[in-house]
Amino acid sequence: MTKQNFGLIGLAVMGENLALNVESRGFSVAVYNRTAAKTDEFMAKRAPGKNIVAAKTLTEFVDALETPRRILVMVQAGKPVDAVIDQLKPMLSPGDMIIDGGNSLYDDTERRTKDLEAAGLGFVGMGISGGEEGALNGASLMPGGTHAAYGILEPILTKIAAQVDDGPCVTFIGPGGAGHYVKMVHNGIEYGDMQLIAEAYDLLKNVAGLSGQELQEVFAEWNTTDELNSFLIEITANIFKYIDSETKQPLVEVIMDAAGQKGTGRWTVMSALELGVSIPTIIAAVNARIMSSYKAERVKASQELTGPTAKYEGDPKEFVNKVRDALYCSKICSYAQGMALLSAASKSYNYDLSLSEISRIWKGGCIIRAGFLDKIKTAFKDDPALPNLLLAPEFKQSILDRQSAWREVLSAASTLGIAVPAFSASLDYFDSYRRERLPQNLTQAQRDYFGAHTYERIDKPRGEFFHSEWTQAAEESLQTGTTD
Repeated sequence: MTKQNFGLIGLAVMGENLALNVESRGFSVAVYNRTAAKTDEFMAKRAPGKNIVAAKTLTEFVDALETPRRILVMVQAGKPVDAVIDQLKPMLSPGDMIIDGGNSLYDDTERRTKDLEAAGLGFVGMGISGGEEGALNGASLMPGGTHAAYGILEPILTKIAAQVDDGPCVTFIGPGGAGHYVKMVHNGIEYGDMQLIAEAYDLLKNVAGLSGQELQEVFAEWNTTDELNSFLIEITANIFKYIDSETKQPLVEVIMDAAGQKGTGRWTVMSALELGVSIPTIIAAVNARIMSSYKAERVKASQELTGPTAKYEGDPKEFVNKVRDALYCSKICSYAQGMALLSAASKSYNYDLSLSEISRIWKGGCIIRAGFLDKIKTAFKDDPALPNLLLAPEFKQSILDRQSAWREVLSAASTLGIAVPAFSASLDYFDSYRRERLPQNLTQAQRDYFGAHTYERIDKPRGEFFHSEWTQAAEESLQTGTTD
């Protein structure tokens, strides 16, 4: 009996589409799902005529695969992944490989890698971005593990990945949990991007007074520009086209304003805090989703807490252009924060990440794919040690040229009582990063005053620490009449 080239466990939408993608590239596929009815439905509706075989048991599934076996697991992150691995391990042979394609926490991937490699099995934690369409037609793939494991998978991965002008959207990311770490940060940037677009929509609707049709036209036009051309801007324009059949309003206006999240944004924030990396735009985006979930409280508060009653007096068309510039500047800051976090993690966890290659594979397939990722790729290719994307010549000039409009938008939002937490966090990030001196000298003085935490001096070499007896010094100053 002929064995299948590739196995896939988990036939939710992503799993189904990936199975069809792999088969369409010339590889035979075996599939298994814990619920047999789901497998039967897939085989009856989507797999007829395809080189796909279904297994009713895990044993039958494993036996259907050629060796070394390559098994992609597409189940819910966490305990379900561990459960599948525990079931598979006794059935596999040395050299066989398990690929976790879910949104697993990178720490879990590190643990699983060590456990399975000790048993002579391969393990790859692979981030997959692109949603249902990407899974079927070509996604951005972020595999982490060993070079040897990637070499075995490369012939398949390069064909099922999205294809862009400079190659398939897949590359070897790094060891252990590197692939899932990069996917996690990708999702953090995605949170920031989506929140920034939501704030732009809020400003255009409630400050400039644009109608649903005008919003569609603006976002469609923005998607033709070098700065804002992206998948998220494209789908935003399309969303405004959809009219609800019941209310005859744009459907987006009858959707509850309470956004969900599955954890990757929160994980990104937690990792940044652990590594000491500033990612305020992404933090603001996570906080905005949390705040949106307080729907009942906000409804009540809206009846008791008042804000400004002024209306925007400027030219709406000019304001639209200023929001466009503010969105682009804020977007640069969001990506700069994500890349800075990847750089810090690469050093801390010995991932040896190539930020240029990561930017390249995000150009197609993934949710944050955008025209300006090619510029990010070039920036890190030209200077792999670039400390921050804000210092890349093109991005630096882009912000310097647009910062007046950026500030005017933030000023208008504040005056009119429109919350723009991600826009604000982005501008704060820029203003903090560009200043030679911040007020944390006072923070250090306070810490030394109440906790003897010491401080460094600007007139002494870095690394020399000092402590002052603040109470005694204050008393002496009062006695001598000096405060300098």
